[in-house]
Amino acid sequence: MIPASVYIITKNCEPTLKDTLASVADFAEIILVDSGSTDRTLEIAKAFNCRIYHQDWLGFAKQKQLALSYCQHDWVLNLDGDEVVSPELKTDIESCIRDNSVDGLDIPIFNYFLGFPPPRFSRFNCRIRFFKRSMGGYDLDKQVHESISVKGRVKRAAGGIRHYGEDTMVIRIDKSNWYSSLRAQEKAAKGKKSNILKLLLSFPFAFLKSYILRRGFLNGQRGFINSMISAFYAFLKEAKLYEHNIKARLDSKE
Repeated sequence: MIPASVYIITKNCEPTLKDTLASVADFAEIILVDSGSTDRTLEIAKAFNCRIYHQDWLGFAKQKQLALSYCQHDWVLNLDGDEVVSPELKTDIESCIRDNSVDGLDIPIFNYFLGFPPPRFSRFNCRIRFFKRSMGGYDLDKQVHESISVKGRVKRAAGGIRHYGEDTMVIRIDKSNWYSSLRAQEKAAKGKKSNILKLLLSFPFAFLKSYILRRGFLNGQRGFINSMISAFYAFLKEAKLYEHNIKARLDSKE
């Protein structure tokens, strides 16, 4: 048994949750905070002896911080309900706990798209997902793309997390639409303004970053499609911020 807690936030994760939980079934504790699933999510969780809590949606950072607060072990791992821990990462985690020489692991995220993993030589996003509970937490002002800050030493993990939650274009585009709205709201709340330069350049810059710098071209047509969606997401963030700015000006004149 791995002496660590796993914490997960869920809502209607039936298609992927069984694989997620099976990948961490040998961890000492699994915490699941659900925000109102209407599918078999809770049934699946009960089969894996998860400690289940209900919480109406608070936002990504606050929801995860709440789940973190329920953990009882010193070491904690955060997963989403559509992610799977690779065997290599599990080895990294066990070594990290045994050696106790660092306070967290920066873990590569392998995003599956249209049924395939990213090519071996792609550049992966990395996130701190495993850490000492007393050393890490969330910025609660973040609406989306929440991240864990760790006060201590962090090293890069060799293994990764396999992410299956954006495997189709419909899901990928729906999430881009939702997340871009949250990011625009977050920026508007901080008083940020859109401008014509960002509107013009956000799309091509984001495409080049995804397709060239992150080596999306290695994934053939799938890489091109994925990079185009990433670029449109970047444009949507700026366009929706512009929309917020316009609405704020109109409201101020009333």
